[in-house]
Amino acid sequence: MAYTTLGKLAKRYGDSLLIELTDRADEPTGQVDDTVVVGAIEGADALIDGHLQGRYVLPLGVTPPLIEELAEAIVIYKLHTYSPEGKIKDEYKDAKETLDKISSGRIRLPVAGVEPATQPGNGVRVTDRERPLTAKNLKGFI
Repeated sequence: MAYTTLGKLAKRYGDSLLIELTDRADEPTGQVDDTVVVGAIEGADALIDGHLQGRYVLPLGVTPPLIEELAEAIVIYKLHTYSPEGKIKDEYKDAKETLDKISSGRIRLPVAGVEPATQPGNGVRVTDRERPLTAKNLKGFI
């Protein structure tokens, strides 16, 4: 399941930027190249899934808005063939940091998580030995 779409990217970043980043033909067509965008979306989805897989059930039933926003930032960064400008680079860095926080559990998503592994039995069993020095057996010394 894709976390973002071409339409959402166009709404956030504009068609002109998408055309500039994806129209890589020798003879520019002036159109967004869907295959380039789909490749970047698949790469972003794989990166996000890699961070979510140990903590959440994949595929997500509903994509949280935070994940959509992170996916958009990652996709637009991946579409750049050369070093992107400051804001896009900063958004990508923030997205990676947020994904790290999600995978470590510091940020929680409102979706179904993976059940923690349960241990058989009732837990730890502790027995204590008899105390060697008590008030009863030290009678006369105290």
